[in-house]
Amino acid sequence: MTLVAHRRARLLGAACLSALLASAAQAQDAADQVPAAPQTVPQATDPAAPVGPGAATNQPGDAAGSQDGLEEIVITAERREQSLQDIPISATVFSANEIARRGITNLADVQQSAPSVAINTVNRSTFINIRGVGIAQSAPTSNPGIAYYIDGQLIPHEQFIGQSFYDIGAIEVLRGPQGTLTGQNSTGGAIYVRTPEPEFNATSGYLEQTIGNFDSYRTTGAINWGPNDNVAVRIAGIHDQRDSFSENIGPSPSQPGSFNLDSFRVNLALRTPDQRLKINVRGEYFDYRSDNIPVKNRGDIVPALRDPAQPALDPRQSDAFVIREDAISFLNQQGYRLSGEVRYDLSDAVQIRGLTSWQDGYTHDQADGDRGLAPINLAAPTGRRGRVSRASTDFRTFINEINLLSTGKGPFQWVIGAFSLDETVPLLQLRDDRSQVDIVSATLNRTVTEATNTSQSLFGQANWFATDRIELIAGARYSWDKQVYDRYEVSRTITQGIGTPVTATPITGVQKSTALTGKVGVNFHATDDVLLYATASKGYKAGGVNLTPNTPNFGPEKNFVYEAGIKAELLDRHLRINADVFRSDYKDIQLASLLNGLPLTQNAASGKAWGAEFELTAQFGGFSFNGGVGWLDAAFADDVCVNNTNNPAGTPALCGGVADQLVPKGQELPFSPEWTINAGAQYAFALGNDVTLTPRVQWSHVTSQIGTPFPSAFSEIPGRDVIDARLTLDFGDRYRLEAFVNNLTDELYIASQIQNASSANGGYVFGAPRQYGVRGTVRF
Repeated sequence: MTLVAHRRARLLGAACLSALLASAAQAQDAADQVPAAPQTVPQATDPAAPVGPGAATNQPGDAAGSQDGLEEIVITAERREQSLQDIPISATVFSANEIARRGITNLADVQQSAPSVAINTVNRSTFINIRGVGIAQSAPTSNPGIAYYIDGQLIPHEQFIGQSFYDIGAIEVLRGPQGTLTGQNSTGGAIYVRTPEPEFNATSGYLEQTIGNFDSYRTTGAINWGPNDNVAVRIAGIHDQRDSFSENIGPSPSQPGSFNLDSFRVNLALRTPDQRLKINVRGEYFDYRSDNIPVKNRGDIVPALRDPAQPALDPRQSDAFVIREDAISFLNQQGYRLSGEVRYDLSDAVQIRGLTSWQDGYTHDQADGDRGLAPINLAAPTGRRGRVSRASTDFRTFINEINLLSTGKGPFQWVIGAFSLDETVPLLQLRDDRSQVDIVSATLNRTVTEATNTSQSLFGQANWFATDRIELIAGARYSWDKQVYDRYEVSRTITQGIGTPVTATPITGVQKSTALTGKVGVNFHATDDVLLYATASKGYKAGGVNLTPNTPNFGPEKNFVYEAGIKAELLDRHLRINADVFRSDYKDIQLASLLNGLPLTQNAASGKAWGAEFELTAQFGGFSFNGGVGWLDAAFADDVCVNNTNNPAGTPALCGGVADQLVPKGQELPFSPEWTINAGAQYAFALGNDVTLTPRVQWSHVTSQIGTPFPSAFSEIPGRDVIDARLTLDFGDRYRLEAFVNNLTDELYIASQIQNASSANGGYVFGAPRQYGVRGTVRF
């Protein structure tokens, strides 16, 4: 059977398995006031109700001036839909209206509006760090520190989270460990993305077209068909393409940075007449094709870092958006996601929920190894040798979760559940040291690996109103994780010549991890509109196996966070203020680097962080304002010696003779900018005849940060200020026309730093320059 046939068979099997699982959480209507005893856990709308763009009309955002007070923000982090103001979690939640207002089109845009969030795109991966906790290196055996979900499905790998958003109902950014209900890989937090539910008894849809500079064309749309109370389906899709921000003046025909995305999603909803049984079957396909990302050779900007093996500089290379490469480069990603969710009310007070998810994603990428025109030289160090590298990875993931939870009214609410994940990640890496253009040699540096990951956990959480105003919370989760890594390498050393026999070295590694995580807290409902809370929580990320032979496995990391906060809605729900302070004790940090060009993860010393976040949202008639501030002081709590990719010799005199480099106590943690600030304001002018004109301006500021524990030109990411502006014209609820400018001042900034590897050298990835365009929407 071919690989394609295998995939189709697995997808069909996953579709059948989804029907075998049971049920999901039905929540109650949210109360505007704290109810009298017997008390209940505050809950929001029915989870089966539409929550997507436009909600009742299922369109991408309402007219800009259609509301006077603030809309209720619904969050699903605790397995039931609740108001954000009623749960003790520091979170930024974007409703469909806010997504449209702020022009959020991908995950990178989220960091412009969410405090304490840093998002970096490196090669084929998108890394999320919250409060200085997350991940900065991609490998088949590594795990992210921020859990990412789409419609309840965990997306366990960072390769498939950076693509363009479309038809999104809400985005929840949760700060701090989510070790009870989210589980492993949430040491720093979690992001939940929700798409709209199909609407029953309604036929509707929308089409949205965006045209911009850099030959940007983006088409999105959705159709909802609900013939009755029992069946509804929603189909959404996107085509998104854009030319590169950079120009490749080398002989390669590739233009890294250009891309083309096609994707569609189907959500079939079934309900029994009594609404006790609810079934959702979801499927999504994506096909992303690009010329990879443009990585600026550091030597083009900093003469001291220039590789003498490179030819003389072309004067145009002083431009940040000019690269000079000779190799054919590409990054292609295709995949499927299929899930089945079943919810069944066992009684008026208890519901059972089951979710099964099958994911099959494939990445295929090739890059210019020296990021330039250096000639082939087998005897030279890796950093000065013309070469081409290619990697092909298949991620096959099967996930099951089952919950039993309370849905009735009363002072005691609870949820218990079980979770399992099984996946295989086969990887083929090729490096041609005898070609500057493509993989052509008969003899290659070839590495074949396969990582097998399994995870099981049991969890539960209870909320109890001890009095009308005091709510106690306790939850726990126990996780069992195992990773088996097999590597088969056929390689030759740098000095071996053509015709030298190759060697085969099979390597197998196994790492097992277990952990008890959880959360305790107390809520004090001071008034009907003010919540004070204090929590202590623990998050965990499993250990794994290093790719480099004869290097030890790395163990799990833990994060203990103590947090206190306030959530308040004031002035008759026209002003919302959420604020928190926290302390983090970060243990056995999994610090990523490169050893001999391969990813290496080490358990570094502990880290400590103090921080605070403040968010304000206001709506007064046509005027609305949002602002957020995050302050973070995160540093290593002890001296630690770790590998430094850019200084292989290290500081052995300070590290017991080992060729590692000392990171002194007090050195800041990677990806932990001290300040993240954002603000936005708009005013909806009613022009008559149901026409509204809304200008909006928004600003984000991020202070400098580092991508590794070693401050240098190889890791420093300077601070930046980005301003966006848009002008929206709404013609009732049916038509919308928008003009926008992103990065209005054309701020030049480094968005990411890529480190040297055996496959390719590192360099700068610059943020998007000024982009402008128009967007039109038709609803029907």
